[in-house]
Amino acid sequence: MYKAPAKVNLSLRVKRQREDGYHEVDMIMAKLDLADELEFHNSRTTTLLCDAPGVPTDESNLVVRAIQEFEKHYGRKAKQRITLTKHIPHAAGLGGGSSDAATTLLAVNEILGTQYSPEELAEMAAAVGSDVPFFLNPVISRCTGRGEKVRPMVPFMEWTSPIVLLKPRFGVSTAWAYGAWGSSRRLKDVPYDVQETRGLRMSNDLERPVFEKFPFLGLMKKWLLERPGVTAALLCGSGACMFALTETPEQAAQVAVDAKEELDPTLFTYCGIVNPQ
Repeated sequence: MYKAPAKVNLSLRVKRQREDGYHEVDMIMAKLDLADELEFHNSRTTTLLCDAPGVPTDESNLVVRAIQEFEKHYGRKAKQRITLTKHIPHAAGLGGGSSDAATTLLAVNEILGTQYSPEELAEMAAAVGSDVPFFLNPVISRCTGRGEKVRPMVPFMEWTSPIVLLKPRFGVSTAWAYGAWGSSRRLKDVPYDVQETRGLRMSNDLERPVFEKFPFLGLMKKWLLERPGVTAALLCGSGACMFALTETPEQAAQVAVDAKEELDPTLFTYCGIVNPQ
């Protein structure tokens, strides 16, 4: 059994669109204590089972693509039955699929005793997806290029904060958010300014297109910043999850309660820790 942690983008700056179709980014990423679970068993063939409705189990799932990429280097079939238990919401901007893929690479490398180096695993991870390399060693890091260049931020290794996550029932396509970034506009009365919390400067350039299409998320950010104890609030990656950092876990819990009462009773909520030690 392996755990695959969620991530939060404490900062996400979009630089430009590259010739390969991806966007150049500059991000600060940190793991959360929210995690999926993956169980591996030796099998005659490789199969993926998942408890969450709507999550694909074919080659469109990054777990299957991670196994396939591993097999290219291994030169033979990995032959694993993988059971994925989802706790990280889908299409939320929390990196669940990327984390599942990275955890699969780490698990199979250990189970099969192949002893691939961190550099070799990072090469496989980058071929699977832009965010996947971060999850091989998910310490607080600055991620550049298309996200695959990961540098741990040593001065912030012990940086941590209580956090509350709020996700409405809809999701946001990451590809759409980046595609709409260049032509999007800011909404009036929604704060987009850089926020600073204990030495970290935080902003998210994807808020512009996402809030324009989903104004409720912009209103949610404004509402969060008005809550007692909230030190920062941002869109998670490309969304649709929003997060707020708080001074205490109790304040985070109260924000979750208030959000269901005042915003939407169907919200997914989670209170936890950023960069748990």
